[in-house]
Amino acid sequence: MSGAGLPGTAGYGESADSLVGQYEGITFEDVHRDVLHLMPAAPGAVMDIGAGTGRDAGALAARGHTVVAVEPTPELRAHGRRLHPSPRITWIDDGLPDLSAVMARAERFDLILLTAVWMHLDAAERVTAMERVAGLLRPGGRVSLSLRHGPVPAGRRMFDVPAGETVDLGRRFGLEPLHAGEREDMLGRADVRWSFVVLARAL
Repeated sequence: MSGAGLPGTAGYGESADSLVGQYEGITFEDVHRDVLHLMPAAPGAVMDIGAGTGRDAGALAARGHTVVAVEPTPELRAHGRRLHPSPRITWIDDGLPDLSAVMARAERFDLILLTAVWMHLDAAERVTAMERVAGLLRPGGRVSLSLRHGPVPAGRRMFDVPAGETVDLGRRFGLEPLHAGEREDMLGRADVRWSFVVLARAL
């Protein structure tokens, strides 16, 4: 773990401009290639938590989904609105673990994305967040998470969260695993690997 005492969003506002090229330089299809077949094909309600510059929200909106893009960093939200101005995307200033603004909307979702987000939460926050996320899924809804493993960048708050822990935590709140796998870093960093986990609520 690194970045004790820092918020989970530490480092993102200051580096937002440089992150645009990094995030937008990889396609939604490449990032999620191992789990695309587990995402809803028919247009539905999607929430992208930690939406960043809106790459995934934009791709999902283009596929016909209605997307709530949740991003707590103002600089990233601004880039997202500029780069992906789809009328199917609603941007919200909110974040894990509480998701208070999202909860107030009383919506439910077919798919919730947590891409490169979950490892910013400590153990207690992960419990709160999983309970909230599970409660926001419609029957049959799915949550797709990616977890970063490797050295923590300077100025960031990050934990090494095992995929198995995430699966077990999901089960605690009624979610069953559909996928748990590992793959290389999409930016070519030899010391970084990623786990992808998909959990589903029963029909």
